[in-house]
Amino acid sequence: MKPAKFDYIAPTTVDAAIEALSTANGEGKVLAGGQSLLPLLNFRMARPAVLVDLNGIKELSFIKLRGDRIAIGALTRHREIEQSPLIASKLPVMAAAMRHVAHLAIRNRGTIGGSVSHADPAAELPMLSLFYDATLSVQGPSGRRSVAAEDFFVDALTNCLEPDEIVVELEFPVLQHSGWAFEEVARRFGDFALASVAVSVRRKSSTIDDARVAVMGVADTPLRLRQVEGKLTSIAIDGQTPDRFAELVTSCVSANGDLHASAEYRQHLLGQLAKRAMQASLAAKG
Repeated sequence: MKPAKFDYIAPTTVDAAIEALSTANGEGKVLAGGQSLLPLLNFRMARPAVLVDLNGIKELSFIKLRGDRIAIGALTRHREIEQSPLIASKLPVMAAAMRHVAHLAIRNRGTIGGSVSHADPAAELPMLSLFYDATLSVQGPSGRRSVAAEDFFVDALTNCLEPDEIVVELEFPVLQHSGWAFEEVARRFGDFALASVAVSVRRKSSTIDDARVAVMGVADTPLRLRQVEGKLTSIAIDGQTPDRFAELVTSCVSANGDLHASAEYRQHLLGQLAKRAMQASLAAKG
C-alpha cells in the first residue's frame, strides 16, 4: 500500500518545526529516521494531514560531554552512538546495547529521538533512558521543558508529548561503576527483544555499594527495577549472588505474554538473562 495524502514540510529550525506542528492542530506527524513511521504510513495505520521532516535541522545531531553528563541530540543516528568513543567510554551499557538494535541499514537511519518518542516497550533506547535516569529536553510552543525518563513513557507506544512538542535532546548521567552488562534474547538477530536486562554495579569490598537495573520486552513499558537495586546493596558478594539477583528480578516483574512468547517463557528468560548479566558485572575489573 501507499500512504494517504499529506502535506510535507521540511523546516531547518526547531522553532519552524514547532510552528508547523501547531498549525496542523493535532494532525501532524514528525519524521526523523522514519524507521517506524514509514511502515505505519504505508499501511495507512497513520494518516497525518501534515508530515514535518526534521532532517534539515542540523543542530539536533550531536554527542557532547557536559561535565558528568552526556548530551545526545534527538537526530543523532543509532550508528553514530554505536561508533562513538565517548559513548563507549562514558556510557558502556548503551554502547553494548546499540549492537542489538535492528540491522545496520536501520541503525544508519534510525534516531535516538525517534526511538524514545515511538516508545516501543521492546526497543533498547527507551530502556536505556530509564536505566541511566536520562532527562529529555522537549520543545513546544511555550518553549522547552525537561522531562525525566521515568515520566516520559506512559504505555506501549505512548509517551507524554503534546501533539505540538518534539524531543530535542537527551542527557545521560555518567555512572561511576566498576562492572556492567547488557543481555538480550530475540528470535533472530535484529528482531525486537523477547526479554532484555541491563545491569551496572559499583563494588565496595565484598558488597555492592550502588546498582542500576532495568529490563525490557516483558511489560507495556521498559522498567527500572529500583526495588531490586535497593536490595542489592544489602547482600554480600559470593558465588550465589547471580542466582539471588535472578530471583530478585523475577520476583519483581510479572512478564507479559503475546504471540511471540508466553508469559512463562519470558519470565524464565528474564531470570536466565539476569543471572548472566550479574555474573558479567561482578567479573568486570573496574
